[in-house]
Amino acid sequence: MASILRVNTLTDASSGNSVGLETVSKGSAKCRMDLNGTGTIALRDSFNIASVTDNGTGDYTVSITNDFDSINYVYAGSAESAIDAQNGRGITGFSTQILTGSSKLRACTLSSNTAEDLPHIRVGWWGDLA
Repeated sequence: MASILRVNTLTDASSGNSVGLETVSKGSAKCRMDLNGTGTIALRDSFNIASVTDNGTGDYTVSITNDFDSINYVYAGSAESAIDAQNGRGITGFSTQILTGSSKLRACTLSSNTAEDLPHIRVGWWGDLA
């Protein structure tokens, strides 16, 4: 039998730290991933990610397990190379490829915008789920 717990605020045992439920539901990442984007790509860790497709150098399509309710969600990420940590790496999106159930991402060098397969690609998504 399913049950429902209805509360407005969560607090720790000493009541020293509390947070409203709206902050938890609206402010928490709805999906995230830590991807090894080199060789045969592999997820190191993920939440609400169904799969990642390697479309070519630095180009990935991430399929989300539980879709967003619209394409008006946001994501942020970082990409890095353990070999060359001084040069900035980043994640850019393909605005024509943002769907409720997937996002197309590009890992690249920020200074030259050159696509790269990188060993550490970390992305989080925020928005309302369907």
